[in-house]
Amino acid sequence: MSGLFTNILKAHQWLYENTDGLVGHRLLGGTPTLLLRTVGRKTGQQRTSALTYARDGADYLVVASNGGSPRPPGWLANLKARPECEIQIARQKLTVSARPTLPDDPDYARRWAIVDAANRGRYSDYQQMTTRPIPLVVLTPSSS
Repeated sequence: MSGLFTNILKAHQWLYENTDGLVGHRLLGGTPTLLLRTVGRKTGQQRTSALTYARDGADYLVVASNGGSPRPPGWLANLKARPECEIQIARQKLTVSARPTLPDDPDYARRWAIVDAANRGRYSDYQQMTTRPIPLVVLTPSSS
């Protein structure tokens, strides 16, 4: 990713977090964005990532693309170590359970099509940039 784009994403996340979701739910171009709050598997510290998402029924879908990098994003390892986490959509906060999936999952292709369409084909572009299969993460809200 270019330095300018990275700075724009950081500014977007800062606005989202510091307005408690009043600003930031929609990324540039209107793509919906959530805040994913995980706990660092090594540090035990809270980590927050702003990620675009799509819906599949009650589930939220995010993609561990890391911009097409050969390495997955750090938040994916945190979710694997501790799948219970929190997401924030606008001002609503939800406890969710994360389940990373790969292309061998029977619902992967269907869900991939949903998130890729919501992101205007960006994830398919990212998949072409790397040889690693990009995980799709299903975030299922906990029952109240």
